Amino acid sequence: MTNRLPWWVGGILMSGLLLLAFSIYGANRPIGASTYVPYFAGIIFDLDPEKYVYLKEIEPHGAWEGVMLLGALFGGFVTSVFITKSFRFSLIPTAWKRHKNGSVVSRLIWSFIAGFFMIIGARLAGGCTSGHFMSGMSQLAISSMVFGTVVMISLLVTGRFFYNTKDK
Repeated sequence: MTNRLPWWVGGILMSGLLLLAFSIYGANRPIGASTYVPYFAGIIFDLDPEKYVYLKEIEPHGAWEGVMLLGALFGGFVTSVFITKSFRFSLIPTAWKRHKNGSVVSRLIWSFIAGFFMIIGARLAGGCTSGHFMSGMSQLAISSMVFGTVVMISLLVTGRFFYNTKDK
């Protein structure tokens, strides 16, 4: 059995993170992650920020978001190994194997397709789920409340169709 922290510990830690992120000592802006994708693409493909206006606009934000994402990956790894002792490496999650198939290729293709739609949706919504859920909702932004509602409904509908649990 894994060791779990009480839910309120996560709430307190998240509040501290949001206060730091919004402060002048932190990023001085809301938390988000989707801005890093075009920022990183600009680095990989050596795109000129003077030619691509959006890259110039996001330049100061993209760098710290990359560090935040690496920190989240590292923090999740440390937590799963040392605190909850639940770490295991798997290309195919148990639910995927049970409801879909055991093919790694199928899982990777569906993950790529889902990720593609997620980043397109994030750009259309003017922010990603972390930005809207954590930063936007903590500020009671109406746009984030609408986004959150649409995401939750989409999750329920997609889960119902994609992971149909009725015996065939």
